[in-house]
Amino acid sequence: MTTTTETPTETPTADATTALADRLLEAVTAGLELAAVHLGSELGWYRALADAPATAPELAARTGTDARYAREWLEQQAVTGILTVDDVAAAPDERRYALPEAHRPVLVDRDDLAYTPPFVHAALVFTRQVPRLLEVYRSGGGLSWAEMGDARDAQAAANRAYFLGPMAAQDLPAVPGVDEALRAGGRVADVGCGMGWSAIGIARAYPAARVDGFDVDEPSVEQARRNAEEHGVADRVRFTTADAAQAGEPGGYDLVTAFECVHDLADPVAVLAAMRRMVRPDGTVLVVDEPVAERFTAPGDGVERLMYGYSLTCCLPDGLSTRPSAGTGTVMRPETLAGYARAAGFTGVDVLSVAHDLFRFYRLRTG
Repeated sequence: MTTTTETPTETPTADATTALADRLLEAVTAGLELAAVHLGSELGWYRALADAPATAPELAARTGTDARYAREWLEQQAVTGILTVDDVAAAPDERRYALPEAHRPVLVDRDDLAYTPPFVHAALVFTRQVPRLLEVYRSGGGLSWAEMGDARDAQAAANRAYFLGPMAAQDLPAVPGVDEALRAGGRVADVGCGMGWSAIGIARAYPAARVDGFDVDEPSVEQARRNAEEHGVADRVRFTTADAAQAGEPGGYDLVTAFECVHDLADPVAVLAAMRRMVRPDGTVLVVDEPVAERFTAPGDGVERLMYGYSLTCCLPDGLSTRPSAGTGTVMRPETLAGYARAAGFTGVDVLSVAHDLFRFYRLRTG
């Protein structure tokens, strides 16, 4: 008698199960690595290594930190490939670690577009809110920026490099009519200005322009004023704590902007209507928000995954912290914004041909 032994093959269901389990385990590893990056950034370890390679005792001495923790972090960073080590066979406290020059913009240079620690910080802050989110998800309540602690700092730092760099110097001039108006000394109203980097970026790019920034969050406005002083534009940039729906001078501005904030607003229609009142008849109303897909599809791409992550942990809870609320969330699709704009009295919305991985430029038509 002949016996045949067959090796069973995995079913498609088993393949999918394994793939999802592997993906989530990779996400766990990635989450722990984010914590390590944040430690290195906040403790000044990356900056110290950018100045010169170091052993664990040397790094600890330079930064006023503990050598044993520094050693564990250095080993972990080398294992992940973020740092290099001169001799893996050397004694633990004799190994010398270095930050590759190619990694410096990502981890040290805060005005470089590749600088990532603020995004890491934001992810950790948002996920830290999960116990509180469990409560509001059950009750239907909300969680405001003010309740999220240093979330505002992480968010502002994440946008800083873009707002101070290509946004004002490259992308804003591509919007028809804006460059000429601001070079001639035009006035700008920046609604939902946060810590002021967008307003400061505009003022630095256009020395003749004057900018008024409005935000409801007093700590953000206070920091915006300090930032304007530090960047030498406080004489032309004014920040005011105000509800955007009530802010500004009717017909007083050549450009009215809302950078990455409309999706957070409890009443976006009222704010857009105020922006329409604020702009001059031949002026420009500009909304800059996330470049999500035009319609819902599943599964989605990387941008959709990122924006839904932000929405679940930050933007939707913040939007629902004030009632009544539109409850938009981060994933504000073009059709949604167009509906808000029409309700606010605009005649239409144009999607501008400004190429950016994480922002979409909308011009709202007033006539």
